[in-house]
Amino acid sequence: MKVLVVAAHPDDEVLGPGGTLRLHSMRGDQVTAFVACCGTNLRYGTEAERKLRDASSAVGAVIGFSEVRLGDLPDQGLDTLTLTRVIDPLERLLDEIRPDVLYTHFSGDINRDHRILFEALAVAARPYAAPFLRRFVSFETPSSTEWGPSAGQPPFNPNFFVDISATLEEKIRAFSLYQSEVRPAPHPRSAESLRARAVTWGSVVGVAAAEAFCVVREMDRDARG
Repeated sequence: MKVLVVAAHPDDEVLGPGGTLRLHSMRGDQVTAFVACCGTNLRYGTEAERKLRDASSAVGAVIGFSEVRLGDLPDQGLDTLTLTRVIDPLERLLDEIRPDVLYTHFSGDINRDHRILFEALAVAARPYAAPFLRRFVSFETPSSTEWGPSAGQPPFNPNFFVDISATLEEKIRAFSLYQSEVRPAPHPRSAESLRARAVTWGSVVGVAAAEAFCVVREMDRDARG
């Protein structure tokens, strides 16, 4: 199975779906990570940006990514581009990889890069453009998704859960490699809070730890009743 995660920024690819992606790699799936906004960086200086790029490779090794690709779209600047400019590289990526499963940001995040990337990917991955997709889901991004409703965005109401009891600690270890992004508890991006969030979602569905997703589209080509 081919799996693709499209994230806006380095660390997003592990914050939301890291435990699930680790499960994919353990099952032998080919998992590609595309981090779209590694161009003109409005948040960091050159040295910090280099460290983020290096960390993304180390994270890929922990999670088991087959490949990590870094895009050149502007960090915190997707709203300065036409939507077509964001869609074009995503269409080319999908056409090349032809994933069975696609993960990306939730449409209602407070972070505008996340919202625009979702919108562009929803266009690029529409059924007649990407008929190979079996599942398209969106993930939450701690410290971003929960504040979307305060700005008029839809709430994150997950309808798909993955048991990550076996991979939670690897997810947290991978995230910790992004040293500049880790925060002390009780920040949502602390190890303690990530663990607590997974335990909370796990309690919703009766497992020790889980990640939660919203299904955008799912196609069963082998229904057996």
